[in-house]
Amino acid sequence: MSDYTKATNFATKDALLAGNALKIVSGTELNTEFNAIQVAVNTKANLNSPTLTGVPTSATATGGTNTTQLATTAFVTNGISSYVDAAITAVKAALYPVGSIYINATVSTNPATLLGLGTWVAYGAGRVMVGLDSGNINFDALGETGGSADAVNVSHTHTATVTDPGHVHGGTYNPGGGGSTDDFNGDEVYNMSRNTSSAVTDITVANSTEGVSGTDKNLQPYITVYMWKRTA
Repeated sequence: MSDYTKATNFATKDALLAGNALKIVSGTELNTEFNAIQVAVNTKANLNSPTLTGVPTSATATGGTNTTQLATTAFVTNGISSYVDAAITAVKAALYPVGSIYINATVSTNPATLLGLGTWVAYGAGRVMVGLDSGNINFDALGETGGSADAVNVSHTHTATVTDPGHVHGGTYNPGGGGSTDDFNGDEVYNMSRNTSSAVTDITVANSTEGVSGTDKNLQPYITVYMWKRTA
């Protein structure tokens, strides 16, 4: 963009004596000046709907400015970045409100650093989570803990009692003479049977097992991860 610089200082002519040829303003001088002015004017932008070329610059407004001031690319970029950052923070805060659990299978970094918000504490070391169940005394309040990784089999006894309700013994009797039935010797044979009386035999079978250590015997299938709870 060109600026106009005078080629002739016309004011100095006033101090010259009459008859001095330099005191006269010549057409050439005027023509030179007007040409220079024209060149400078032609390189200026119009006030009304100018069309700028090249890389025009302007002062960058401060963040939050809401006026008719021209917005530079720096102002727009900063404004968009601020808006996007605020939107992302709002989304993360909505996804992870206070009380949320954050789980990561590989990274141990505190979520306050990863997410850029909140206060987080390590949570549930060595424990799995279970849903609240108001109908089960073990799970009817938040934060309840229980269970053990070291199971113990309690001593117990198995007992079986056998009772004989009565049964029949059958057999043959040979008195040695006469009868309705003869065996191959011509002797009489009597078939008879007799019930024995019912009685409890008091047969007891017992098996007592001592309590024994069952370390890691009652663990469900599991996989370890990093867990954090947001507290603020």
